[in-house]
Amino acid sequence: MDSSQRPDSDPAWERKTLEKLAYATLNEQRARRRWGIFFKLLGFAYVGFILVTLVEWDSAKVADKHVAMVDLQGVIAAQSEASAEGLISALNAAFDAPNSQAVVLRINSPGGSPVQAGMVNDEIRRLRTKYPEKALYAVVEDVCASGGYYIAAAADRIYVDKASVVGSIGVLMDGFGFTGTMEKLGVERRLLTAGENKGFLDPFSPQAEAQKAHARTLLADIHQQFIDVVKAGRGERLKDNPEIFSGLMWTGAQSIQLGLADGYGTVDSVARDVVKVEEVLDYSVKENLAERFAKRLGAGAVDSFWRGFSSSLSGPHLN
Repeated sequence: MDSSQRPDSDPAWERKTLEKLAYATLNEQRARRRWGIFFKLLGFAYVGFILVTLVEWDSAKVADKHVAMVDLQGVIAAQSEASAEGLISALNAAFDAPNSQAVVLRINSPGGSPVQAGMVNDEIRRLRTKYPEKALYAVVEDVCASGGYYIAAAADRIYVDKASVVGSIGVLMDGFGFTGTMEKLGVERRLLTAGENKGFLDPFSPQAEAQKAHARTLLADIHQQFIDVVKAGRGERLKDNPEIFSGLMWTGAQSIQLGLADGYGTVDSVARDVVKVEEVLDYSVKENLAERFAKRLGAGAVDSFWRGFSSSLSGPHLN
């Protein structure tokens, strides 16, 4: 090949190569700047979030006179936002705040675990004794049933909306029986236990009368605990009506007539008209997105797995 035809002897080829290298370098620098800007913005957003969180946390401590609010939303259970751990932590912070004049527990719950509800009820009574100058008012929104009312009964006063659903003072244990279906399908149940009652109310075996009677005794005991808590909390305000403890639910208007509630009110109206303080600060423990995701993939998933494979029978619950 003639030397004049080689690419490396062509000035235009050299210029094009240099231009390509320059453009590549420029694009790489631009990409680095974009990523740098992105990470800087991400860092600023993170710092801003921390600062806002700290400011909100500090404001709850140093704010002027205010009403401390705690939310009880949803099913009361150990792995829910309405767990005893979260509620007790929030209630302690609300009572302990030097400028909180009273505590309002805002309730919208169908019930849940009698153990979790009992723990919160006990803690409220302890805090009311420790801070006698601070009243705790329960404000019911849509529903305050079963375990939700178990907790509300510890309040100084309970306020409702006329259309709120209140009550359901009872305990249940539910499940399914599959023995008839198994017979039709020709399925044999093979259950081995050590302990004659280890297969207690197994849904794939015929129901034993002795075990059924024991379950009723267990439920009656928990129900009596619930009744005692309500009577202790409401005292003479309760009307002499046996239907109150039958598991029935009542409207807010009916609950006032029965002595289950004291009057109509919202968080704002209780703060303004009862406590005589306008400002309301939220002390509820809120889970962030990462915590919710981890909880759902972790404990919640494991719990669902074992419940699905162990038994269709749920434990006693107040809803």
